[in-house]
Amino acid sequence: MKITIYAVGRMKSGPEKELAERYCERFAKSGPAIGLEFAGVVEAAESRARDADERRREEGKRLQGQLAPGTALILLDGRGRNISSEDLAARIGVLRDGGQRSLVLAIGGADGHDADLRSAADLVISFGAATWPHQLVRIMLAEQLYRAATILSGHPYHRA
Repeated sequence: MKITIYAVGRMKSGPEKELAERYCERFAKSGPAIGLEFAGVVEAAESRARDADERRREEGKRLQGQLAPGTALILLDGRGRNISSEDLAARIGVLRDGGQRSLVLAIGGADGHDADLRSAADLVISFGAATWPHQLVRIMLAEQLYRAATILSGHPYHRA
């Protein structure tokens, strides 16, 4: 199953970008042995609309336009469910084992995701009640993908 990170906004050069890339590389190396292929990161420009609802709608439409038919979608959103690393790994494993060909995990813009997009997603998750900077969310997502691969492969990286 091909897995893509879709992120609204660009990550500037620096230690945060380097750390996110390091976890993406780890995931890219560990995933193929268990049927997970990292397809990379797609960065989308933030909407320039004046109002938050319109920005969410524009960014959501742009994301939907990028999704191939049949692609599973997991959104990262402050209104999402807070799930454990094991639960995320299990969800990814179920999609893979069910024959899903592609999965997109999407980080929204500063205003979050559009309500219509949230209702269309296969899963909406949150990294907790706190508000996180975009760069840290990207790092945490990349690390969680690597962790999911280690959980699914039984590797000792993940210890509860």
